[in-house]
Amino acid sequence: MIKGINYWAFPAGADGAPVDLPSAMRYAKELGYDSFEVTIDRSGPLTVKTTQKEAEAIRAEAERIGIALLTSASGLAWGESPSHPDLAVRLRAIENTKRSLEISVWLGVSSLLYLPGMVSAVFVPDYPPQPYEMVMLRAQDAVNAILPTAERTQVKLAVENVWNRFLLSPLEMRDFIDSFNSPLVGSYFDVGNVLAFGHPEDWIRTLGQRILAVHMKDFRVSVGNLDGFVDLLSGDLDGPAVMHALTEVGYSGPFTAEIAPAKPGAVEKSIAALKILERYY
Repeated sequence: MIKGINYWAFPAGADGAPVDLPSAMRYAKELGYDSFEVTIDRSGPLTVKTTQKEAEAIRAEAERIGIALLTSASGLAWGESPSHPDLAVRLRAIENTKRSLEISVWLGVSSLLYLPGMVSAVFVPDYPPQPYEMVMLRAQDAVNAILPTAERTQVKLAVENVWNRFLLSPLEMRDFIDSFNSPLVGSYFDVGNVLAFGHPEDWIRTLGQRILAVHMKDFRVSVGNLDGFVDLLSGDLDGPAVMHALTEVGYSGPFTAEIAPAKPGAVEKSIAALKILERYY
């Protein structure tokens, strides 16, 4: 089992500055993580302005540390969505993703987490709710525009199930992925995000080998809002059932703990939880 951690999980330093990537990677390795998920953000160690030289230096540092870079993530689409009503914003979202794919191949990762669009989101209050059918059309157009870059870089677009009020069932996610008829489009499956409205083990069996990467986090259904996200194995996630389902479908990629926003102690707690879950894999 490849146990991973996402960069967003690392709290900022006492001065408020984000932890530098080499330090985060070294600490992850010391704790027992096998892989590290880099993130492409508006500011920080990696942005859309990161150069090939800079990305390759991060890749070399990870190799020296002995931790794998297998996936990358980006939250840029929350601010500039590929389904935004403004065409200029949609075009910027597409260009951000293309650039993220290029940076990802320089880093040596194989899959980029992708937010395909959103009807609305509780944590983006100024985003005007969009008609579901229009979001679907814009989301499909965006992926089709991005696919040539994915084909050139051979970095896969891993569509994540997020709280975007879009692709709300495993059948819909499956059909969205299949509509592109490309091995470069798959699922970044988040086991915690599903708990508010479904059962992750059911989604896993429906998505099957479309699953390119997995985010591990937990949620208390009785809370029902953003406050419901808790430390891994502290909520309603049926860990053994999830691990058995992933084994059934032949998943062999990273199991990446995602904690956002970062909380003190979460990185340490997550590796302990992943080691418990490893018994069922």
